[in-house]
Amino acid sequence: QVQLVESGGGLVQSGGSLRLSCTASGFTFSMYVMRWYRQGPGKERELVAAISSAGSTTNYADSVKGRFTMSRDNAANTVSLQMNSLKPEDTAVYYCNAYRAPPFNYHYWGQGTQVTVSS
Repeated sequence: QVQLVESGGGLVQSGGSLRLSCTASGFTFSMYVMRWYRQGPGKERELVAAISSAGSTTNYADSVKGRFTMSRDNAANTVSLQMNSLKPEDTAVYYCNAYRAPPFNYHYWGQGTQVTVSS
C-alpha cells in the first residue's frame, strides 16, 4: 500500500521557519522524483520544489528561491522541505508528491499539512 505522510506544518510568525517532512512507503522511493506542492486559500495547487531521484538536482518556484531548501534521504525514504523567512503568502496546505516519469507516469500524493504564516 502506497503511503506518503507529511508532518511538520503549523502556525508561525512572518520571518520564521518550519521544516516539513514526508515519509514514503509502499513503493521504490529511490526511483521517484519527489515534489512539494502547495495550495493556498482560493488558489490553484502550485509546484513549490522538486528533487531528482538521486537527490542531485533541485528546482524551486521563483517565489521560494533562496528561502526554501528541499532534500531527501533515500535510505530513510524521506524528503524534507526547510522553509525559512516565511511570509504570509506562503500560507497553504503543502502536499508531498512522488512522480515516476513515462513510460510509468505514476503519481502518488500525501494528505497534506497546513502551514499558516501570520503577519
